[in-house]
Amino acid sequence: MLSLLLLGATCLLAYSNGANDNFKGVASLFGSGTTNYRVAIAWGTFSTLLGSIVSVFLAQGLLNAFSGKGLVPASLAGGELFLLSVAAGAGGTVIVATKFGFPISTTHSLVGAIVGAGLLGTGGHLEVAVLAKTFLAPLIASPLVAVVLAGALYWSLHRARLGFGITKQMCVCVGEPAAALELAGGTAVAMQQAMPAAHVAVDTEHRCEQLYTGRFVGVPWQRVMDTAHFLSAGVVSFARGLNDTPKIAALLLVVQVVDVQGGLILVGVAMAIGGLLSARRVGMTMGRGITSMNHGQGFAANIATGILVIWASRFGMPVSTTHVSVGALFGIGATTGQGNFDVMRNVVLSWVLTLPCAAAIAAGTYALVSFL
Repeated sequence: MLSLLLLGATCLLAYSNGANDNFKGVASLFGSGTTNYRVAIAWGTFSTLLGSIVSVFLAQGLLNAFSGKGLVPASLAGGELFLLSVAAGAGGTVIVATKFGFPISTTHSLVGAIVGAGLLGTGGHLEVAVLAKTFLAPLIASPLVAVVLAGALYWSLHRARLGFGITKQMCVCVGEPAAALELAGGTAVAMQQAMPAAHVAVDTEHRCEQLYTGRFVGVPWQRVMDTAHFLSAGVVSFARGLNDTPKIAALLLVVQVVDVQGGLILVGVAMAIGGLLSARRVGMTMGRGITSMNHGQGFAANIATGILVIWASRFGMPVSTTHVSVGALFGIGATTGQGNFDVMRNVVLSWVLTLPCAAAIAAGTYALVSFL
């Protein structure tokens, strides 16, 4: 009975993870106007699922880390009651955050749930040193590193663009036709389509669609940038699938109805379904709320996120893709001066609340199931 409950709770956690996380890799595609929401989430879901499949071969370190061994006694970490409580604590927390559009970390939720169930299961005895070194240090450091790396990458790419003489244009739309108007004097006019009659709107520069001029080996530079942006978003989503799938599948290691490979695939599919059906609210926060961005800025944020998450996955470090991607977007916003500090404050507050909420739900589940 517990095995089936654990399987169901883990699938629910994977679904909520997809709903909260699948759009994060492609948020810059949507936020910069490179593509629309449907294309972005479809590309993010496909790339995430591919990362989940590859994790079968490359992510053994994370499977071991998120089984709870070392943090709690092996006899407890291998028990179905403990793992069921962890899945319920993490899944419940992520579902609530998704409902309100907060991009929280499934990794952080899992850590909080492991702590909550572990404290109850061991009578208050946890390996604090293991918790700090293996889990908390990477979770705290990763967004800070992402802020710096994304800002530095954008500044470097910006300087390189100017060095190559690549300029920006401002897209001006009246009805259906479109033309390009060179930026001048730091101001801009955005003409947006409105039906049935054309409508002209004056807005600030960062609200207008910026396009790149010039060619690269005969190809329009804007097309090169859009292609690179799509590929970088795919890399981030792939890295997320690679990094997150083993963390969730680790909960199924003791369940005999699926093997390790089957568990990874099952989790990957549930994540994909969650992203396709329930990602919109978090997508709006990630794509439009944290910072305004253009094509190049979104590209820089994706590259920074992809580098950090893939590197962490390779060495079994349980960083949060959410923390890294949000940190990268805020790094861009801080560099350009367009970051929304109010949104970031609320996001950080949701991060602070994630661990105690997950711990409380996990502990409550452990106590309830033990009583029954």
